[in-house]
Parts: sequence; structure tokens; C-alpha cells
Amino acid sequence: MTKRFSENEIAAIYKVIAERRDMRHFVSAPVDPALLERILQAAHFAPSVGFMQPWRFIRITNDNLRKKIHQLAEQERIKTAKAMGEREDEFMQLKVEGILECGELLIVALMANRQQYIFGRRTMPEMDLASAACAIQNMWLASRAEGLGMGWVSLFDPKKLHQLLDIPDDAKAIAILCLGHVTEFYSKPMLEIEHWAKREKLQNLVFENTWKDKN
Repeated sequence: MTKRFSENEIAAIYKVIAERRDMRHFVSAPVDPALLERILQAAHFAPSVGFMQPWRFIRITNDNLRKKIHQLAEQERIKTAKAMGEREDEFMQLKVEGILECGELLIVALMANRQQYIFGRRTMPEMDLASAACAIQNMWLASRAEGLGMGWVSLFDPKKLHQLLDIPDDAKAIAILCLGHVTEFYSKPMLEIEHWAKREKLQNLVFENTWKDKN
């Protein structure tokens, strides 16, 4: 049998999972390059279907480019609010990103020429996205363990971001990641604190043998 991790190591893993947060408030301070490399390496250790490793990372170091990315997010924030209907005003009160404040800004994209990877994707081509999401989750957990905050921003028009960053047509940007130092971590997910939504009970989401609507 393989060796089990120690109780302290196991507890640390569950702790970082429970205390991971989607952060929107950052302190404008640089992230140590060695720490950034460790976090990116954690992403690269993620599982991927057919070992395709579809993730690509673009580090944004140009301030003007960062501002343009923020403008794209702001444009989409307004459009999203209008699509919310009666929750428009409530949505506009939420802080949804920290693009201008975070120490590091990263774009995560799916690789170009993904169609050549068939292993595990013949009937489920979206598994490239699932694999990249695993890489992002690894970054989130590693960041939290290191005391850094991270936020996933999906408020952007992919086509406009592609043009801005020269991303190939057959690649696909899926995330703007805000990474950096924070003064504190939210005690609960921010959207729960703001009463936007609440965490579902696990027993309502676990079925046995067949699909059962327990609502």
C-alpha cells in the first residue's frame, strides 16, 4: 500500500481548500518572481485529458495593456448588469475584479490546434476547458497556501481580448487572473457575504444510482 500523508499534511490540504477565496481586493505590491514561478508550476502539474496540457499563460507586465484589459472587463460588467434584469443595480454594487490593483495579472488561454487531441475528447471536446480549469484551481490552492489572493475574472469579450493580445483564432482565452497580496481573506465567499447567493447543501447535490431532483 502507498504511504498515507501525515495527519498534519492532510489537515493542511483540507484547510487550504476550505479557505480558498475568489479575491477582488488587493494590495498593490509586487509578487516575488520565485513565488510566481512556484504557482505557475503548480498549475502545470494539473491533470489533463490525454495529457494534452492545453493551458497557456500570458503574463501582463505592460501598464497600458493592463488598463485596456480593465476597460474590456468594465464594458462587459455593464452589459452583464443590464442582462441581470431586476438585479442590475445590485450587481453594479459588487466589486467583481482587481485588475488594476493586483501585483500580477495573467491571462489563461486554451492552446491552438486543440482539434488534433482526440484522446478523451471525441465525444466530450470540452475536456480541454475542464483540464485548464484544473490548472487554475491548482494555482488558487497554491496561492492561498502561500498567502496570496487570486481572483478569476470572466467578464470580457474573448474576441476583443484576442485582438489585444494577438491570441491565435483557434486558441481561446478563458480567464483573466488577478494574483497578489491582500490585507485579509474573506471569511466566506464574497458573494455569500454580499447575500448574492449561498452555498448549497451537499446532500442536495449528491445522488445515488440515478438522477434525483431533491428540491
